[in-house]
Amino acid sequence: MIFITLIANVITLKNKPNILVVDDAPFNLKMIAAMLAKDYQVLTADCGQQALDLATGPTPPDLILLDVMMPEMDGYQVLARLRQHPQACNIPVIFLTAMTELAEESQGLESGAVDYLTKPVHASILLARVRTQIELKQGRDRLRDQNAQLEQLVEQRTAHLRASLEEQQMLNDKLAETQRHLLQADKMASLGQLAAGVAHEINNPVSFVNTNLGALERYTEAMFAIIEAADKAAAHAPDSSDYAVYQQIKRDKDFEFLREDVVQTLSESHDGLARVRKIVADLKSYAHRGSDKLEIFSVHDGIDSTLNIVWNDLKYKCTVDKQYAADLPDIQGYPSQLNQVFMNLLVNAGHAIEHSGKITITTERDGEEHIKIRISDTGSGISPENLAHIFDPFFTTKPVGQGTGLGLALAIKIIHKHQGHISCDSVVGAGTTFTLRLPTHLTLADVLAETDDTV
Repeated sequence: MIFITLIANVITLKNKPNILVVDDAPFNLKMIAAMLAKDYQVLTADCGQQALDLATGPTPPDLILLDVMMPEMDGYQVLARLRQHPQACNIPVIFLTAMTELAEESQGLESGAVDYLTKPVHASILLARVRTQIELKQGRDRLRDQNAQLEQLVEQRTAHLRASLEEQQMLNDKLAETQRHLLQADKMASLGQLAAGVAHEINNPVSFVNTNLGALERYTEAMFAIIEAADKAAAHAPDSSDYAVYQQIKRDKDFEFLREDVVQTLSESHDGLARVRKIVADLKSYAHRGSDKLEIFSVHDGIDSTLNIVWNDLKYKCTVDKQYAADLPDIQGYPSQLNQVFMNLLVNAGHAIEHSGKITITTERDGEEHIKIRISDTGSGISPENLAHIFDPFFTTKPVGQGTGLGLALAIKIIHKHQGHISCDSVVGAGTTFTLRLPTHLTLADVLAETDDTV
């Protein structure tokens, strides 16, 4: 029972407010301390410096009863020093003085004291004033703690909301990216249908023009044979006036030139038609979604057909150096999707070259199961700060309206779908190299992913 009582007393003592009494008169210190001892923990100081040391120590008081008239440092000076100290500036101070002048009281309150008591101090008045100030301080302390807790809750809530907003933004970005991909896929499907229709419409006239050229070649050969026979027959009547007119017409029309040029013209026309057919076939092969199935194909053929599509954008300012490996194997994949990657890289390389430059396409084996493709240009290069973001969706350095920022983002998705890797090295002012590493065969997981609408 005694032990419990001691613990209760310790807890009660620990919870009592601290009162610092400052007075240079020992009698006053003992008297005031005795008045307060029942309800408060009392500290005493007999000079200003000692008061400052206690007030700024590890356990500052909750209230200070401060004598005004003290040697060396009076109460006003002590209070001024307290108000400048960050730890003690908010401790309430009640002045104690034997002076009763109104001016003295006003000076004490104006200097920052919360109350003013005159000596001799009556116990009931002292306890009432002290209790009032302690309750006010405790109220302020509770309000401060509640404000701190509220601020902490607000910060936590703000952090939670910020995290939620960031997550929502990420979801919105992913949704926007998916919508862009679906739009791109729809465009590719439409382009495939357009290419099929254009190919059909172009191939029909190309076919009959090609047929007519064949017939025209035969007719031309027949006419030259007739003319040659006529020359032989006319040779038997060299003095005839009709023969002279015939020879003159041949000279006027430059017959020998016509004989050579018509053959060359027909040959060039055949070559032109063959190129038209090749362009249409490449366009159809590149864009037709219906043919985008997992198959074995030649990377060199894919690059060549893509070059044929974009050549009109490159030929005026670029030369293309193709350094193809002779032993490069065919690979398994989605031809039209890889052709789209080749197109994006070739078009970007052309855009990087302002006036004149060179694009180098290199292929090589990389072990038994992989190949490498490098597409390099001698263009303006990419700055380091942009290089870190070139594969981010919607990132572009092109002017507004001239780029969607999806080309390389789609390229890296296509390469990853093929279990491959794409990287970029660039030097500003020297050029850029994109390196693609692709497996020759895909795993079952990639075959199952064929229905995944990557592009």
